[in-house]
Amino acid sequence: MARPSRAHERRAELVAAARRAVVERGMLGLRLRDVADRAAMSSGSVLYYFPTLADLLREVQREAVDRFCAAREEAVAREPGPRGRLAAMIRSGLPSGPGDELCVLLYELGTVARRDAAYAAEHIRLYERQAGIYTAILEAGAATGAFALTRDAASIARNLVALEDGYGLHIVNAVPAVDAAQARRLLFACAADATGRTPEELAAPERPGGPEDRRGNP
Repeated sequence: MARPSRAHERRAELVAAARRAVVERGMLGLRLRDVADRAAMSSGSVLYYFPTLADLLREVQREAVDRFCAAREEAVAREPGPRGRLAAMIRSGLPSGPGDELCVLLYELGTVARRDAAYAAEHIRLYERQAGIYTAILEAGAATGAFALTRDAASIARNLVALEDGYGLHIVNAVPAVDAAQARRLLFACAADATGRTPEELAAPERPGGPEDRRGNP
């Protein structure tokens, strides 16, 4: 009887090893040997499953993008209304600190996007998927009267994602310019300006039930 193939399992192990290598060493100067050592495999064995290191790292990036966005979507889905969903989106988009593995991974992989079209395409997918979540929340809030948008939802959404990216990069730096709590406050202030609410209203727990007017009165 033929032995069952372990190819899928081995590929997953290599993705995990490459993920650790990127977080620990960074993309600059990363070698195939670094991944092989963490996977306890030879370099030739790694290339049996992935033709090049770049192919492996693209899979790492794809998996990281999906994992990050799925976590944000799940956080939003737990909230009963647009205001709570907007708050959940803001809270889920920033690194917790310099040691936030997933965010560090995404930032490291994003550095290659300037020179490699495949990495750039995945980086764009990350940006567009997040902007799409924000846009849907903002449009729903405007439709129900929870928000009074100061401009179109897509523009607000794109600005919020760009701010998250910028603040997040500062948070994971060796010497952070802002910490996660400061960045959240700044994002809530920006979102409040764009939705006709106060930062306190956006951050407060949202009660499930009847519709709200734009001032937050039940």
